[in-house]
Amino acid sequence: QAITLSLLKLPATKPKVGSLFVNPGGPGYGGTDLATRFTRDGLEMYDLVGWDPRGTGGSTPVQCENGAAMDRLLAMDATPDSPEEMTALQDAWKQFGLGCLERSGALLQHISTADTVADLDLLRQLVGDEKLSYLGYSYGTKIGSYYAERYPQHVGRMVLDSAVNITRDTSVVQAVGFDLALRNYAEWCVRQRCSLGGETAEANLKVVTDLFDRLDRQPLQVGSRQLTQNQAVDAVLLFMYFDESTFANLTTRIVAAQRGNGAPLLEAADQFRDRGRDGTYATSFFGLVAINCLDAQDGGLGRAVTQWEKDRALAPVFGTYLGPGFSCEQWPVRPAPEVTVDGEGAAPVVVIGSTGDSATPYRYAVWMAAQLTSGVLVTYDGAGHATYGNDRSTCVDEAVVRYLADGVVPPYGLMCTS
Repeated sequence: QAITLSLLKLPATKPKVGSLFVNPGGPGYGGTDLATRFTRDGLEMYDLVGWDPRGTGGSTPVQCENGAAMDRLLAMDATPDSPEEMTALQDAWKQFGLGCLERSGALLQHISTADTVADLDLLRQLVGDEKLSYLGYSYGTKIGSYYAERYPQHVGRMVLDSAVNITRDTSVVQAVGFDLALRNYAEWCVRQRCSLGGETAEANLKVVTDLFDRLDRQPLQVGSRQLTQNQAVDAVLLFMYFDESTFANLTTRIVAAQRGNGAPLLEAADQFRDRGRDGTYATSFFGLVAINCLDAQDGGLGRAVTQWEKDRALAPVFGTYLGPGFSCEQWPVRPAPEVTVDGEGAAPVVVIGSTGDSATPYRYAVWMAAQLTSGVLVTYDGAGHATYGNDRSTCVDEAVVRYLADGVVPPYGLMCTS
């Protein structure tokens, strides 16, 4: 059996110095699309190469049961209030995994981050580069850090933006970042006197959680479908990845649901999960679960429930409403061997963290920069997920370009505010 990898190269427009590989994160998302919209100002001396990691996009993708089956899974009650609801949620995720195994077969055993890192080094050789130049966002920082661990002698200029947690420290969970972003939204609502109507951030947060709770009791009918609590949570999560420029749009959708119209939030939930107009889902969600589960260590269903209790204490809103993580505890293939990362011997690796990042809390970047022997921390004091090239910080953009183009390593702890 063979795995096909899809690549897209945009040739250098100035005298070429090598190739710059880019990855958008996920996991589950491919890099060919990122290459077409990547900010290249100052980096025109590179061939820009985006590739879809194995299991994703135009490469050999993970396939699972789609359409109506996915609608049912993503509409389920993710916050079980009874033993019956807990069992139903566990069973649903077990059946999802078995469906992926039936449709994807042995592929599920060979799409770990370690596998992708081996692919990336092969691609480096195929383009003729002695060293890897790389910029990865979010999950792409895991790919980069694993590469630095496995092939430190081949690391050239590497930038890891919006770092994930590569440590064993669980004192900060992803939901903490989402709660921070939601509070930023609630505070923005106070300043803007938005139509949620709360005079304090706490009051606006209660408007959102009250809506979630109401939908748990009584979903809203939207044509032949329903807006459930889980889908409303997905819809709000979509906006947490961005900054306040999108908050008015979110408010409009929340208010519509309060008034009985769930269509705007359901549309956002579909966008978040890549559901097409024909009712089928892109393979990004399948790849997300399959790759994460292969990288995870199975602690059993009991651990998932215990971790949910911890999450709720750390992040009262999303720690609660994201529910217990049952998908990987019942995944039908064994996880890959655990990887410990320090990247000793690698060239400087620039790690970027945003203090207001939702999906990858800032502490993860601090940890990654400290754990990588050659890690260099750059901080953006602002909101949003993925900083470089997204019109958030000229300071960050310039530091990245100076490093990738000229090899000028930013000072450790560089703080950027604009």
